[in-house]
Amino acid sequence: MRLWIKLGGILGGLSVMLGAFGAHSLKASLTEKSLATFQTGVQYQFMHSIALILVGLLMLSLDEESNKRLNRSGWFFAVGILLFSGSLYSLALGGPRWLGPVTPLGGLSFMIGWVLLAFSLPKK
Repeated sequence: MRLWIKLGGILGGLSVMLGAFGAHSLKASLTEKSLATFQTGVQYQFMHSIALILVGLLMLSLDEESNKRLNRSGWFFAVGILLFSGSLYSLALGGPRWLGPVTPLGGLSFMIGWVLLAFSLPKK
């Protein structure tokens, strides 16, 4: 549980820094489309950083079985951030085009994480 709260905080702070970097430093050097791609990566990273914190906080108050499902949700969110946001950052900055197909895998990871989160509550 502490892992998800710490990781969410670190990745959330990093998303704020990347957002500022994109808005101030990259604005002059990227096309409007590339800048929008970069900002999409920032937005999804930030949203899912909050989701990681939520996972950690929920784990503090739920039973062990629920925590196992929540832990899986946290891993899917973390992998989603890496694949989805990471590939968008790279593509926006002129990285290799083969990263394009990686982005939907990150989106799928996010979706699985949310479904696991939804079904992680105890069956009372």
